[in-house]
Amino acid sequence: PATFKVCAAISYRHLRNMTGLRRQAAVAISQELSKLACHSTGPSTWINQVRRRSSLLSSRLEEKPFSEMEMSYIKQGEEALQKSLSILGDQDGWKTETVVDNGDKVLSKVLPDVGKVFRLEVVVDQPLDAVYGELVDNMEQMGDWNPNVKEVKILQKIGTDTVITHEKAAATPGNIVGPRDFVSVRCSKRRGSTCVLAGMSTKYGAMPEQEGFVRAENGPTCMILRPLPGRPSQTKLTWLLSIDLKGWLPKTIINQVLSQTQVDFANHLRKRLAR
Repeated sequence: PATFKVCAAISYRHLRNMTGLRRQAAVAISQELSKLACHSTGPSTWINQVRRRSSLLSSRLEEKPFSEMEMSYIKQGEEALQKSLSILGDQDGWKTETVVDNGDKVLSKVLPDVGKVFRLEVVVDQPLDAVYGELVDNMEQMGDWNPNVKEVKILQKIGTDTVITHEKAAATPGNIVGPRDFVSVRCSKRRGSTCVLAGMSTKYGAMPEQEGFVRAENGPTCMILRPLPGRPSQTKLTWLLSIDLKGWLPKTIINQVLSQTQVDFANHLRKRLAR
């Protein structure tokens, strides 16, 4: 499996300088990585590399004291990142759902503890910085160019890498799947030529369920961005999608909707970046 150089571990040097809740959170994440390294049949190489590096998380914790709730959100984002990379690192069991003429493809896999997940693999004719900027720095503008999204709103920023968001998804044509909304914690990591954007559903007291929307759940989910080898003007994008749309929907409809949503996303993103 591919090696993902995402620095999400806690070094012992940093741990010695931490106290109280911050130290507990750092130790908890380090323990989770240790479990993955011992039991995962997936990308153990990158896990071991991650454990040997200092993380942005530990640096953030030393620079600014976070509340217990903020620490909980930070840990959720880190967990989404680790689970997503573990899923993507296991290459076995993926089945082809869709292959488009331009090379875009959607794969799927059923996981015992997660359900059916989808994996989009595309190449975008734009450099990594442009793609990263659109998906991270300009995430609240996604509703302007992706008709499947009505709105993305940042509810809270925690440090430099973690945000809480509220997303409203548009109804599908014919209202086969009605409007859904999500409250998510998102974690972004950038190391060298690899960027990882991960997330999962969370609870946020200031954003209760909204009238006219079914509160769906997502995650673990993530996008990995890397320059195409030998072609820095192009970006390889891999998107792991895991969603529970809630409601009484046949699985065949859910599978069609989610795989098509990924294909549509790639097309809309290309148009946005080419403007």
